[in-house]
Amino acid sequence: MSETNDATWLTQEAYDRLADELEYLLTIARADIAKRIQEAREEGDLKENGGYHAAKEEQGKIESRINRLEEILATAQVGEAPKAHGVVQQGLVISVELNGSEKKFLLGSAEISDEDIEVYSPDSPIGSAIIGKKIGEQLDVYLPNGKTIQVKILDVTNS
Repeated sequence: MSETNDATWLTQEAYDRLADELEYLLTIARADIAKRIQEAREEGDLKENGGYHAAKEEQGKIESRINRLEEILATAQVGEAPKAHGVVQQGLVISVELNGSEKKFLLGSAEISDEDIEVYSPDSPIGSAIIGKKIGEQLDVYLPNGKTIQVKILDVTNS
């Protein structure tokens, strides 16, 4: 998380869905993968045991997701999206002009979107550059690949 955006905005529905996923991973998924690892260990030589290595890789993915969910839920700001007052902030749908092309996206965590709209993280280069900007503002955004793109804020809405 960035220093300016230490909270993740979530709807109550998204928060509950993520909490349920975390509960499942902590209880059922962890137990299942531990059992699979143990069964694979009992097959013998671990160097050439594909089942063991696949289970360990799966365990790593589960633990990574658990860590991510715990981080999101611990810093979550639960509630309705903020009201759009022409200022870019998390939880709002932003319309911008990127290098001459119009683009519309939700600014927030991917976990909050159940719609057919692209989600930009507030920690992404574009997301972090436009937070706090107002409709009509234009700015240059420097990308990790060294390129610069022009962004103009066209609209800020709740949906």
